[in-house]
Amino acid sequence: MQQLVIFDGVCNLCNGTVNFIIKKDKKDKFRFTSLQSEIGQSYLRAIPSKSDSIFYIRNKQVLTKSTAALFIAKDLGFPYSLLTIFRFLPTTWRDNCYDYIARNRYRWFGKRETCEVPSEQIRKKFI
Repeated sequence: MQQLVIFDGVCNLCNGTVNFIIKKDKKDKFRFTSLQSEIGQSYLRAIPSKSDSIFYIRNKQVLTKSTAALFIAKDLGFPYSLLTIFRFLPTTWRDNCYDYIARNRYRWFGKRETCEVPSEQIRKKFI
């Protein structure tokens, strides 16, 4: 079953993370779309959250913030799945850390004017 990651397409940190997931996705589980795309916007209209967080649609369940990141790590398999030990921390703690990074991501990692255009080789992973 394929899972969908909805990410901030103008964020350098987010694009780097997507490229990392693509590189490590040996079982071709993941598909991607940016928050800024038409498809991303249609998903966001159906999701009650107003966050600009990462969204991970996994088995028809919408996961956000640190929970999304931990389940992506889990679905990448070993050794990344070891990070799921952090699921036992209170979600508010994890999400506060996530929010701190999210608030500073453009300052620390930069921002693009437009979303990255995927290469022909990985274009099939984007919807």
